[in-house]
Amino acid sequence: MMETESKERIQRSLFGEILDWMLVPLLLLWPMSIAITYLVAKSIANQPFDRALDDSVTVLSQQVSQTNGKVVTRLSGAARDFLRADDIDNVYFLITGPKGEYVDGDKEMPALAPEEDPPHAGTVQFHNGSMHGTDVRVAYTYVDLRNDTASNGNDQNAPMALVQVGETLEKRAQLANEIIKGVILPQFLILPIALALVWFALSRGLSPLSELQQRIRARRPDDLSPIDSGQVPEEISPLVRSLNDMLARLSHTIQTQKRFIADAAHQMKTPLAGMRMQSELALRQTDGQDIRRSLEQLAKSSDSATRLVNQLLSLARAENQTQENTSLSSIEISDLAREVVGDWVQTSFTQRIDLGFEEADRRLMVTGNPIMLRELMRNLIDNALHYTPPGGHVTVRIRASENGDEAILEVEDTGPGIPPAERQRVFERFYRILDSNRSGSGLGLAIVREIAQQHDAEVAILYNPRSENPKLPGSLFRVTFKLTPALSPRAEYR
Repeated sequence: MMETESKERIQRSLFGEILDWMLVPLLLLWPMSIAITYLVAKSIANQPFDRALDDSVTVLSQQVSQTNGKVVTRLSGAARDFLRADDIDNVYFLITGPKGEYVDGDKEMPALAPEEDPPHAGTVQFHNGSMHGTDVRVAYTYVDLRNDTASNGNDQNAPMALVQVGETLEKRAQLANEIIKGVILPQFLILPIALALVWFALSRGLSPLSELQQRIRARRPDDLSPIDSGQVPEEISPLVRSLNDMLARLSHTIQTQKRFIADAAHQMKTPLAGMRMQSELALRQTDGQDIRRSLEQLAKSSDSATRLVNQLLSLARAENQTQENTSLSSIEISDLAREVVGDWVQTSFTQRIDLGFEEADRRLMVTGNPIMLRELMRNLIDNALHYTPPGGHVTVRIRASENGDEAILEVEDTGPGIPPAERQRVFERFYRILDSNRSGSGLGLAIVREIAQQHDAEVAILYNPRSENPKLPGSLFRVTFKLTPALSPRAEYR
């Protein structure tokens, strides 16, 4: 189930992803645009009809007057027909006196609710109502019934007649629909064209990715040269640069592996050739002593080959350690060093070398892989014992740095030492100092450097300051580790 979901996420199309983000908002905004357009169209449609109602109620109010205390109208039959001359909308009017009494018009029109603060005479107002179950728009105004010489529009106690003119909303709805049609119909034509243009533009915009894919597929399997970033858009350049960086690292790794395999094959030739020669010689010998000497040489060659193979495996294992496959833990480095030194005590007795160990005066915790750190210490001690003559001294020391934030591993010997000019090269694979009369594979220090780099540690080579023989200045290998932060002295004594 999890693998299926992961596969679906990996195979998701970039083209489809961008298209979704472009089209989904467009399709969501389109109905919102239609709704807003409809509201705006209704507002626009109301304006001319409200103005017509305003004119009608104003003209009608001019025909209302008071004669002998009675409200009368001067509407002729032609004026009444003009008010109702509409083929679509039904137009109604109603005139009432100061006390709400009927004067003229359509009695079915709903009465206007009394207003606490009625508008001034001559001011036209609008409200929505219903008549015969149909919505109507009503315009109304008040008429001052006093004589013109005595009229005062601001006197709220003056006798007022109410004039109302209403009409149904068919024409308004028809005009709004016409506006909607005029706006929406072009959108139905424009939308498919817009979708096609988006599709075309997106296809053109992503074409450099397809071209890049074709150029990469057309390469030979062994072609790891950089990709030309000048032929791709600016947005893809970071991707191309990252690919070039990866290709450079891959090329370096492949070259390193090829060189490693070639060097390993070359180094293996010597012990294997010796073993073959000694075995053939032993087969031709008839004397027991000669056979024994050949077998002893065969055993030495076998030990040399075994040591070389083990170091090759150790180097390969060290180089393949990554954050994903490395098990890191907090390690007390003095305890680990004491265990490793104990493993080499018997070898030091056999070679008549004094192997000593000096531990720190307090616990020093470092974060690392105990197996790989043990391999680092083992190679340093092996190297020191290998180059120290019988009767010499090898000392393994663990101490804290002067600032107390680092743990230092030191392995010193009383051997021939390493000249300053050679101290960088001895960490290279299979490199051995020409003047050295000792056999070896030249892999031990390469393993030390690889493991130290993986643990963010620094390796330095010095002469042994405690050596008393000028001809044998000795070597001091110093590996500096960072302490585990939670257990650094500042945190420990806080």
